[in-house]
Amino acid sequence: MNLLENINDPADVRKLARTQLTPLAHEVRNYLLDSVSKTGGHLSSNLGTVELTVALHYVFNTPHDRIVWDVGHQTYTHKILTGRRKQMHTLRQLDGISGFPRRVESEYDTFGTAHSSTSISAALGMAQAAKIKGEHRHAIAVIGDGSMTAGMAFEALNNAGVQEDVNLLVILNDNDMSISPPVGALNRYLARLMSGQFYAAAKNVGKQVLPGPVLELAKRFEEHAKGMVVPATMFEEFGFNYIGPIDGHDLESLIPTLENIKKLKGPQFLHVVTKKGQGYKLAEAEPVLYHGTPKFNPAEGIKPAPAGKITYTEVFGNWLCDMAKADQRLVGITPAMREGSGMVRFEQEYPDRYFDVGIAEQHSVTFGAGLACEGLKPVVAIYSTFLQRAYDQLIHDVALQNLDVTFALDRAGLVGADGATHAGNYDLAYLRCIPNMVVMAASDENECRQMLTTGYHYDGPAAIRYPRGAGIGAAIDPKLDAIEIGKGEIKRKGEKIAILAFGSMVAPSVTAGAQLGATVANMRFVKPLDVDLVRQLAADHDYFVTVEEGCIMGGAGAAVAEALAAEGIVKPVLMLGLPDKFIDHGDPAKLLASVGLDAAGIAASIKARFVAADGSDEPRLVVNNG
Repeated sequence: MNLLENINDPADVRKLARTQLTPLAHEVRNYLLDSVSKTGGHLSSNLGTVELTVALHYVFNTPHDRIVWDVGHQTYTHKILTGRRKQMHTLRQLDGISGFPRRVESEYDTFGTAHSSTSISAALGMAQAAKIKGEHRHAIAVIGDGSMTAGMAFEALNNAGVQEDVNLLVILNDNDMSISPPVGALNRYLARLMSGQFYAAAKNVGKQVLPGPVLELAKRFEEHAKGMVVPATMFEEFGFNYIGPIDGHDLESLIPTLENIKKLKGPQFLHVVTKKGQGYKLAEAEPVLYHGTPKFNPAEGIKPAPAGKITYTEVFGNWLCDMAKADQRLVGITPAMREGSGMVRFEQEYPDRYFDVGIAEQHSVTFGAGLACEGLKPVVAIYSTFLQRAYDQLIHDVALQNLDVTFALDRAGLVGADGATHAGNYDLAYLRCIPNMVVMAASDENECRQMLTTGYHYDGPAAIRYPRGAGIGAAIDPKLDAIEIGKGEIKRKGEKIAILAFGSMVAPSVTAGAQLGATVANMRFVKPLDVDLVRQLAADHDYFVTVEEGCIMGGAGAAVAEALAAEGIVKPVLMLGLPDKFIDHGDPAKLLASVGLDAAGIAASIKARFVAADGSDEPRLVVNNG
């Protein structure tokens, strides 16, 4: 690390001789591999953008010039070069640096990203602001070919292309990969270009059809063949000046190209081709496996994890295949999250009923609505945080028409290392207010399977939310049994205090209830709420406590309070859940404990609110919320 140890900010990079940049890139790549193998994180995407990052900070005057990284999971080199190298050992850990750009973390992180396809819009806003303010600066959006499958990217291109005097550069980082293998017509277009086979064939046809004497005509035919393949035509029609494609790992190509682009006016589009996992053979061979890694030994690579408790994602994937076998109407849909949503086996076994629509959450929901209109049974597998991107489609295209679409919401609640951008904190609140929706929260693996079956058989829109990772280790019944809609169950009988728990909070609530001698109910359904059970508990208990791994405002606890009010029942209610703030990355168990949602925290909050300070069994009413 002879060069890297002296790099504290991009100004130090710009002091280097051009000949030192390639050795610097090698040092960065080695440091990345060593660092990420010790912390876990996104590896293959970062290995693929080392040279591009070095070149951008070398050519442009950052942070005066703004760089917006789409998704942002490829910004580790950016963090290393912008003063955070010594903090990389804290990556994605509690109180450590984020795995994504964050404006509060560094002035070089000009825009917070983690969801895809936002970079061009944000960079255009920055470029337009510079023009309005009379400031000379460049705005650069770095976007992957996977993110270019989303409509928002093209909305931004459409808007930017008519603004001829803004200093906007869009860099397409074409590595033929998003997280899952890329899909769609645009990807086929780029892949066909990079293979060179189509272009070579077109040239050969031209030479065969137009013999030697007609050289000028042959040249024109060749240019026409090129125009049919090269994406310049498409992007130039948007109003951009297209440059490329160039090798994104060749600094001798990247730097002169970027220096020339700096001199140009108006929207520019640079197409660079990179390799995901570049420089680490194992990641090059298996970029999906090395996309998000645990800790591992770089000399040995990632080893299969020892067998443990089944994850909720695996529960869903197995259920999907079992239900598809039982019902030929089932169709599975994912917006570019085949691996993350547990659909690899389903794609293999039912390829004709598997649809990866690309990073296009809005389209995935309305596509499902169209399938439902024709009598099929679509299951949309989508992370809770990503369904937020399709909220209008959920309301207008599915629920308003009461269409039979099942939503499997993975990553509900806190997600750990990915932090606030990926946490599914709001689905209970934003789903329960929609007419026709059935909303369920699974408390264990077997109940998750039963709820998926229940939602599938419900003739209308239904959502089943479940957390990331493994459950409590419940035995799974292989049958495809449903449960009665709108009915909860008593998990533990007690006195005076009734704890109404939802989903992942049932297990810690049972433990807390045992300490307090309280009744604990697994409510199962957020909508329709089991009002009969609420009424029964109100008749036998003095105090109510609701517990959910979701936002308190508008969530499941609010549903219970509304039910009590509608029934004319007055009871003190303590609502426990996620507070009104964004919760950073860290170990999931520690994060839950930090907001009082482990068993000890639940018990402590109840004691502080309802149990007498003198330790007697006589409850008391305290005005504060613990």
